Amino acid sequence: MKLYLAGPDLFRPDVVEWTERVSALCRREGHEAVIPLDGTRTDAGDIYRNNLRLIDEADIVLANLNPFRGSEPDSGTCVEIGYALALGKPVIGYAETFVPLRDRLQAAGPGADGCYRDAAGWAVENFGLALNLMLAVPVQLEQGGIEAALRAVSRLIKQGD
Repeated sequence: MKLYLAGPDLFRPDVVEWTERVSALCRREGHEAVIPLDGTRTDAGDIYRNNLRLIDEADIVLANLNPFRGSEPDSGTCVEIGYALALGKPVIGYAETFVPLRDRLQAAGPGADGCYRDAAGWAVENFGLALNLMLAVPVQLEQGGIEAALRAVSRLIKQGD
């Protein structure tokens, strides 16, 4: 299986070592890691189109949904997930923890209106989900790292047999 690895990992300071490690993990499980890391492309439009092409060619998308530069997953990863879902591809999201969003944001509530609110007063979904429902509902969520996502791939393959 071709596994597209979505996530902010490409911004890691140890990206080369990370790429080698996750590629080896995927190979060990009999899969090919498709990592959108191409140092020759520098135009934003080219990178965008190339990443969509790589998702087109992948069988499954594995998405790192750990918070990135804030309390939510990387926005680019969310676009990649949406694109894969629109194509009907399975998406397995992974994160170290899936604490409900209202708890993670320390939302106060429920208030008189029944809503939980964050520190700025914005309403916070109260479905007990770790992520916005637009991610938590269609994406198979696995707690842990890339290894947990690979175990989920194996289960998915066995279900298809």
